[in-house]
Amino acid sequence: MPGRRVPFARSMLWLLLYNATLLCLDGVLLLALKRHRGPLALCGSALLLAGAALPLAVGLGSLAPPGRRMFEAMAYLAWAVFVHAPVGLFVVTALWRRTAPSSAWLACALGSICVYIGADAFFFEPSRLEVSRHRLSSSKISRRLRVVVVADLQTDHVGSYERSVLVRALVEQPDLILLAGDYLQVDDPEAYERERDSLNALLRELEFGAPLGAFAVRGNVDPPGWERIFEGTDVRPLGSRTRVELAALDLIGLGLKEGFQTGLQLPSRERFQLVFGHAPDFSLSPAVQADLLVAGHCHGGQVRLPGIGPLVKLSAIPRAWTEGLREVRSGTSLLVSRGIGMERSGAPQLRFRCRPELVVIDLVPRAD
Repeated sequence: MPGRRVPFARSMLWLLLYNATLLCLDGVLLLALKRHRGPLALCGSALLLAGAALPLAVGLGSLAPPGRRMFEAMAYLAWAVFVHAPVGLFVVTALWRRTAPSSAWLACALGSICVYIGADAFFFEPSRLEVSRHRLSSSKISRRLRVVVVADLQTDHVGSYERSVLVRALVEQPDLILLAGDYLQVDDPEAYERERDSLNALLRELEFGAPLGAFAVRGNVDPPGWERIFEGTDVRPLGSRTRVELAALDLIGLGLKEGFQTGLQLPSRERFQLVFGHAPDFSLSPAVQADLLVAGHCHGGQVRLPGIGPLVKLSAIPRAWTEGLREVRSGTSLLVSRGIGMERSGAPQLRFRCRPELVVIDLVPRAD
């Protein structure tokens, strides 16, 4: 589509400008490091590179449409961390190998760490699916029920990975399947239609469903008409505050905006009540008195640093809540999935210490 070529060409121009600027700085720093050797010189050069790369990335990222600016800035920074830094360190290794062997080994080690982390984050971890298992007991449950949560499939191409995830969900023999939004993230309308048809065909082929049903809610990257993904399948899309009375529990699906409402109000009922939406912000409302709340959206942060946790959560919930199952108040537990896919549309497509996950929750009876 001609209307989409100009923004793409412009973004490529900014990327070339960014890398050319850093390349010039790389040359200046390497000339300096050829004369000044040692860990202090290496540390100083790293600070200078970071001091240039960060503001430049933020500045160029601000040229993107609102809502994409942070992701664009992170994509620029990824070039600095995983390309410019390791290449520069390996050049330093060559420059110092005879005159300062100890410092050369340090530079080589740091460069190798950058390459290893980058390779794992971009090429391996994004497809290393983990099946996370949780158990929740309740006196309102009369028999064991297995719930499988598929959150944030968020792909721009439906392929073997997405097929393997959906097959694995069925292998778990769930009684109930919840799809928590963000199915496809494709900017071009024609390409979106093709991928939507591919996902629909895959769901039909696999006869994707469960005895109590499979239900889907809308995510924030899903355009109007997202329900067409599930036409002719066994998956039922749910709208705003849709209540479904199942044989074993009450299920409530939330609309997109409701998932982000920290003041949402839902009255409690005597039966086991499961509420699910795309974003987990609704879990902060004390007026939501359900037994189990389920959401996605946060991707677990997608990048989790030791001692810090997720760099980005895009939600009002605390950082500790961005993954896993926990009791958020008496009688109410929250499950937030790390999701299956990744942020697209200009964002760096990586995961670090945050593997994609398929969530299995076993609801079991508990005697009071």
